[in-house]
Formats: sequence, C-alpha cells, structure tokens
Amino acid sequence: MADRPLRLAIAGVGRMGAVHALHIAELARETGKCQFAAIADIDVEKARRVAAKLGVDVPVFHSVDALASSGVADATFVVTPTSLHREHAARLIAAGQRVLAEKPLTGTLEGDREFSRALDRDHPHSVMLAFQRRYDAPLRYARQLMADGIVGRVFKIYSALEDSNPAPDGYQSDGILPDMSVHNVDEILWLTGKMPRTAAAIGSRIHSHALTTCREDFDDAMLLLWFEDESQAQIQVSRNHVSGYRVETIIFGTEGQIHVGRFDQRPRDITVEAYGRRGRSEPLAHRVFTMRDYGSELPEFVDRFGPAYKAELEEFVDRCLSGQPFSSTHRDGLRAQEVISAGMAAVIGEGQGSRVSSQ
Repeated sequence: MADRPLRLAIAGVGRMGAVHALHIAELARETGKCQFAAIADIDVEKARRVAAKLGVDVPVFHSVDALASSGVADATFVVTPTSLHREHAARLIAAGQRVLAEKPLTGTLEGDREFSRALDRDHPHSVMLAFQRRYDAPLRYARQLMADGIVGRVFKIYSALEDSNPAPDGYQSDGILPDMSVHNVDEILWLTGKMPRTAAAIGSRIHSHALTTCREDFDDAMLLLWFEDESQAQIQVSRNHVSGYRVETIIFGTEGQIHVGRFDQRPRDITVEAYGRRGRSEPLAHRVFTMRDYGSELPEFVDRFGPAYKAELEEFVDRCLSGQPFSSTHRDGLRAQEVISAGMAAVIGEGQGSRVSSQ
C-alpha cells in the first residue's frame, strides 16, 4: 500500500471527532501520506458542515455500515459513542480495513475481554487504540529522564486529570474512572512497564454533577495502585477544577522527582523539570514545551494534547502503509480496564468510610 496514499475515513464527527477530522485533513495536505476519503455520521448535515469547514470534498455516509460497504477507504478512525466501538470496528475490519479507535475499547470489562479474544484469534493487528499521551512530547521526555535513572529508583507516580467543567449535556459516560482515568492508567503502565497487583478507588459527588444532564457515578475520584516491587501510583480525576484544565504527572524517585506540567492558566506552556535531593541549587533538568495554538474554540484538552493527537494519527498512517503492527492496541485498552475495574470493585463512595468520632 505504500505506493499510494492511505485512504482514511472518520466515523463520528462530534466533539472529539471534529478534532481528529481536522488532523486528518492537515496530514493529507502536509505529507501526502494519506487522503481524506470519507465521513460517516448519523447526522449527515453536521458531517457535511464539518467537511465544508475543513475544505474537503468527500462522500458522507449516514452509517458505518454504508461506509464499510462502499470500499472508498483503507482505514477508519472510529470516534462514535463508546457503546458502538466494538460493533463499528468489527464491521470495518470485516470489510478489510484497519481501525484507529478512540478509548475505551468497548466501555465494559467483559466487553473488552470478549472483543480482545476475538481480535487475538482473527485480527490481531487490526486495531490501534487512541492513547495519545504516549505521543505527547513532554511525557516522552519525562519517560526518557526516568529511564536514564536521573531520579534513581522510582517508587511513586502521581497523575492528575481535572476538567474545568462537567461532562457536556447528553454525554454518555460509563463512570468517571472508566471514562477519564483510562488515560492516566495507560500512562502509568506505559511509564513503568508493569501491571499493579492491587487497586482501590475513592469517589465523591461534590459539585459539577448538578450542572449537567450527563449521569456519572462521581464527579471526583482517586484510584490507588500498588505494585509487586512496593512502588505505587496515585491517580486523581475530577470534573471540578473550575479554574481550567489541569494535567500533571509527578514521578518520585530515591534521588529526586520529575514534574510534568503545573497549573498556572497558561495551558500551552508545559514545563518538565527534574529536581534532586534537598540542598541542590540547580534542577537536574528543565525544559518548556510550547503546544500549538489552534486559533479557534476547541475543547480545552486540545490546548494540552493537540500535537499528541496529530502525532498519534501520523503513526497510525505510517504503520498502515508499512503493514507493521501497532504500538498501542486493544490489549492495552483491556489492561487499563482490568486495572480500573479492580479499583472500582474496592471503591469507597461518598460517606462510606469509617466514621470519625469526636470527643
């Protein structure tokens, strides 16, 4: 296939799909590696508006079935509702396509297990799962510092993801941990190369749940992970950081710490710094990554991860053209869901802790 551009379609052009559609159009123009082949969305008029805004003349289909049957694409980016990921990916794969699917894989642990077994048996190299943090330049730099041993043996990682607003009205969520922390969990597994032995979660409904029609179990939660080597991870997710989108990762080691990002209402300037033991006057490392200014109103997470989304897409295109396996697959989605489900099995909800007695 490398002798011609990859014919790349997108299924679903809602909030996230519109961002991915923008990157497909850009990558097609900038590199010639791919061509924007088609859009599928149940709202055909919306899909046509997206195409017109991007300046692309492509066929628009009312369903993924129609797209799969048309034969106009070699690969499709699936950004439909989570509950439809499996159905849509399977239909496209059956039509001979490779698929880049937004997370989560299916939205349930049993669904992930069943779909992963089917993919491993019949189509082991057909699905790439969209874990964009693996393509984020600040996190990749931090991972290299960690691998270089700059802070010694790592014994704890803290990863935070906090939205400034509730999930949009009508948004379909399987819970704040499956919906949000899947990115943090994959980040931890990617950074450490290990699966935890135990997990537990704490959840609360504090503020933003009352401001949306989206029904979630919690609007604030923590997921705690423990590993066999006595290291641990702490994941914090929230819809309540009203001052702006917050993404931070802190890697604690025996000789110092690596800090990725810090909230200061400058979402496109991401600082990565490493500090040694107390008393050292200079940082071990310091670098500022400036994210892209898209110059238009997009979801707040695009300010932070826009370039990572595009880099992820480019790797998908390159591996489709070369026929190589993907570096992030359905198996990674299943592993993340296994961790989250273990934590939720031991969840402590609001008011369920031990009562504090007063004297």
